[in-house]
Amino acid sequence: MAAASRISSLLSRSLASSTSSSLISKGRIYGVGRSVVCGYTTAAALEKPITPSVKVTYTKLLINGDYVDSASGKTFPTYDPRTGDVIAHVAEGDAEDINRAVSAARKAFDEGPWPKTTAYERSRVLFKFADLIDQHTEELATLETWDNGKPYEQAAKVELPMISRLIRYYAGWADKIHGLTVPADSPHLVQTIHEPIGVAGQIIPWNFPLLMFAWKVAPALACGNTVVVKTAEQTPLSALYAAKLLQEAGIPAGVVNVVSGYGPTAGAALASHMQVDKLAFTGSTETGKIVLQLAAKTNLKPVTLELGGKSPFIVCKDADVDKAVELAHFALFFNQGQCCCAGSRTYVHESVYDEFLEKAKARALKRSVGDPFVAGIEQGPQIDSEQFEKIMKYIRSGVESGATLETGGERIGDKGYYIQPTVFSNVNENMLISKDEIFGPVQSILKFKDINEVIRRANTTTYGLAAGVFTQDIDTANTLTRALKVGTVWVNCYDVFDAAIPFGGYKMSGQGREKGIHCLSNYLQVKAVVTPLKDPAWI
Repeated sequence: MAAASRISSLLSRSLASSTSSSLISKGRIYGVGRSVVCGYTTAAALEKPITPSVKVTYTKLLINGDYVDSASGKTFPTYDPRTGDVIAHVAEGDAEDINRAVSAARKAFDEGPWPKTTAYERSRVLFKFADLIDQHTEELATLETWDNGKPYEQAAKVELPMISRLIRYYAGWADKIHGLTVPADSPHLVQTIHEPIGVAGQIIPWNFPLLMFAWKVAPALACGNTVVVKTAEQTPLSALYAAKLLQEAGIPAGVVNVVSGYGPTAGAALASHMQVDKLAFTGSTETGKIVLQLAAKTNLKPVTLELGGKSPFIVCKDADVDKAVELAHFALFFNQGQCCCAGSRTYVHESVYDEFLEKAKARALKRSVGDPFVAGIEQGPQIDSEQFEKIMKYIRSGVESGATLETGGERIGDKGYYIQPTVFSNVNENMLISKDEIFGPVQSILKFKDINEVIRRANTTTYGLAAGVFTQDIDTANTLTRALKVGTVWVNCYDVFDAAIPFGGYKMSGQGREKGIHCLSNYLQVKAVVTPLKDPAWI
């Protein structure tokens, strides 16, 4: 709850109002006697962007302990989403570079010291890594904001502490992974041994680049594996920097390799590589299917997938409306709406629907949008032009399908990828804005009559990642938490991501779990060892 509380405290700013209008002329955004209300200032997004103080140092691939150019010599640009300008050119890895990285990881696992290092020594390296993360918070948070567009306060005050905490969590597990002695029906000594799985390929997304780097790398290393990380092409910078800190912490050469590049080249090569023993992927459901197919067609490597979502946030009739509005706002708009578990279907009981809607609209109008390096900004730009256009397309679809655009729906400024916080009412499950993962600052508010109805409607989706329940009735909470087909249910809270809490989805939201004790099994093999007992005193 501490992490969620810290985030919520950052998301309670207000700003002056102004107007925006191009969608207003279409007429379809009027409904049930309402017209669109727009009260956003464009000043924060139009001001000259703050120049980050951190120098971009690491732009090459990390392979076998060295930062090297790609085999082809190619680079690709990584962009500042505040302006669309190039931040730096980064080495573009492809299949040959994945081969080099996997070979280094394979040798480090088969011949190198890491799997043979004592669990205690592995834990010491991870604890040192966490300390270095804390010492370099400013640099890491700056790179994350610059490359991704998320508010600096969110990166520095919320995400970086979560990252170092999670690394320490798995450092603590390193010397507590053990097997069992199993009773047998015959005179045999039976033991189970938990062995590191080998070379782990890990493909991370752009919405939480550094957090996902930690979620993948920390448990794999704690179990004694070596890794090859493929970063998202939109956000390669922070992982390359963090990998250098891992080296400083004492990780041997070849144990951690980082390749920046594109999905169809570097990502596909990693997913299909015959020398990769385990694959972990976080990203869209569509890409997750491809990753799973590539793994199955080659060496049938086990795959964990943390994929998309269309999470319901259910506001019951007994809810404190003011608190429910703030939490629902946070559940959707956090991280510019670019969150796999965003509460993107807000179901509100009919008895409080009208009050909730008006207050939700007012809260969206107060949301501060602008340069994420400015103190007090709640919402920065979307990640890039492709994501920006996708979100705007969904907003147009909502209008055209008959939903009521209550507020927002427009671009802010003409540079960068800023979008007004957007609220739709009169939404139903047949609309694309209610079915598809938008991954943007678009809140859809739906009305329901009773618990059975909202359970049925909330479960009518191909996704099953998370859900929020807001009620003061324990029986209602218990009914909903057991009925919702999702991996996580937050009751009267949202986005609580403690290191020990498992995270993953049902249905097309993925398979397997990240974080917590459950994640360790992703990176371990269980071996049974059976030995005869000669004249045992007991069996």
